[in-house]
Amino acid sequence: RPDPPDYKAGFRNEKSFNKCEFVSGFVALVTTACVLNFHRAAGLLVISLVTVLFFVWDWMMERYGDRVWEELHPIRDLLNKNWIWIRRVIFLLLLASVACWLALDTAQKGTRQLMSFLGLLVFIFLMLLFSKHPFRWSWRTLLCGIGLQFVFGLLILRTTFGLGALKWLGKQVENFTSFTDQGSKFVFGDKYTDHFFVFKVMPILVFLSSVISILYYVGFMPWLICKIGFIMQVTMGTSPLESMVVAGNIFIGMTEAPLLIRPYISELTRSEIHAVMTGGFASVSGTILGAYIAFGVDATHLLTASLMSAPASLAIAKIFWPETETPRVMDRHDLKMDRGYTNVLEAASQGATCAVSLVANIVANLISFIALLAFMNTVVSWLGGMLDCPQLSFELICSYLFMPLSFMMGVSGEDSFIVAELIGTKTFLNEFVAYQKLAEFIKKRKAGGPKFVNNINQYISVHSETIATYALCGFSNFASLGIFVGALSTLAPERRSDISGCALRALIAGSVSCFMTACIAGDWLTTLLFPLSTYQTDSNNTNLNISSQLLICCTQLNNRLLSVLSLLQSCVYIYRVYICCYAVHLLIIH
Repeated sequence: RPDPPDYKAGFRNEKSFNKCEFVSGFVALVTTACVLNFHRAAGLLVISLVTVLFFVWDWMMERYGDRVWEELHPIRDLLNKNWIWIRRVIFLLLLASVACWLALDTAQKGTRQLMSFLGLLVFIFLMLLFSKHPFRWSWRTLLCGIGLQFVFGLLILRTTFGLGALKWLGKQVENFTSFTDQGSKFVFGDKYTDHFFVFKVMPILVFLSSVISILYYVGFMPWLICKIGFIMQVTMGTSPLESMVVAGNIFIGMTEAPLLIRPYISELTRSEIHAVMTGGFASVSGTILGAYIAFGVDATHLLTASLMSAPASLAIAKIFWPETETPRVMDRHDLKMDRGYTNVLEAASQGATCAVSLVANIVANLISFIALLAFMNTVVSWLGGMLDCPQLSFELICSYLFMPLSFMMGVSGEDSFIVAELIGTKTFLNEFVAYQKLAEFIKKRKAGGPKFVNNINQYISVHSETIATYALCGFSNFASLGIFVGALSTLAPERRSDISGCALRALIAGSVSCFMTACIAGDWLTTLLFPLSTYQTDSNNTNLNISSQLLICCTQLNNRLLSVLSLLQSCVYIYRVYICCYAVHLLIIH
């Protein structure tokens, strides 16, 4: 009797052959494009080389990673034996580096950058002071988390390549989301922009949700999340579960990210639950970013804030609620991630369908919260009128309540109350409402009108806008608190009490993580990042608005006059001292 055919082997051979055909065809495509016009094909070539590099790296790590790890065993033993002294040396080097950086960089740029750094230290100190277990937190987690933030900020905000790359990426994201207009125009008609928010902004969420589902199905999104989570796990010493969820929050929402570890949620320690919730509160999903970009908020800083908040949230979470238990899962190879879809069409359709509930939730919440805000303002103004303060409002109360926080982030004194108002709106109402208000300030600033009307600030500086963009980039508000607790409790009903117990501290930690990101951004920001093009109007992207030019010139003239007056005042003071000394001299002689 002949042996039955090995269908599985034949299928594997056919699959390998198809992969080879695809790779060969793609190589031929890239080669032909480079031969025809190398400059035009440079982007395609770079993307292809980076993809090949990552594939080769994964293949080498899978095949030789364990062997290399075993060969490094003597070096690991040597490091473990002398780790105490190595840690002290590293700590001293870090202190010396920070001191040099403060003296040579931050102190030279002005008081606002120095205030941002001091604000960062204050936020860290407060988290340590009110820690759940004040003496159980890890120096490694804190220093590496803040260090990753500084490195990301340095590469993106202080290097020409990093800033240019992220600006290019932000521009591509804007162009990519603009394809939504074709679908919106087909469904709602040519005048869909008359109802900007519902027919222009909300369809972007549907489109991006579908795209992210496709990327999740093809394996790119899980692969990228695992890589970022692995970097944070290795550097910060956190568990793979919390690291993966925090990395996932960069791209997906706070309720979707825990699904990456759904089988393990019931086994999380309380510190891990706190870290998972903090990561959700300290970030926004990639889908929501598209809506903020449509408002007119700078895409470059939104993308930077999403990336920088991930290590900050994990570091703050682990010092605000340190790990006192033993995590169940410590090996990332034990984690299994399911694609969840059977084909690309199902992924695209399911992603768009899931976005419908998200859009409905956002629209319903905005209607409710804006109506509540108007009601609260009326009530507060009515109560204030009884005390001869009819101008009292919810925004005014928030501006005074959160003004110290915005000032510590490096916002100028005249803008700190407005940024504080935005932070209060985001915390007590919704981040969508806060970003809408920020977008209004940006539009007024670009229009180039008067800065003050009836002693009321009409817009804020570009520096303050940027810090506000970082500070608002998170789901840390009381509305999200209830949503997140309900979502996690559904995934692990037996841990409902632990989830509820961690919620409020996680909300505070998530807010502080956003503030720390704003502090680091405020410290790294320089005037070189704000060229004259930031004052351009929407109607002409090449010429400055006349009012903006006048504002810049008057500001420079005012600064020079203040310098001259200060110099004259010093001269007068020296002259008075000289006269007094001369008079004393005459008295002594006579």
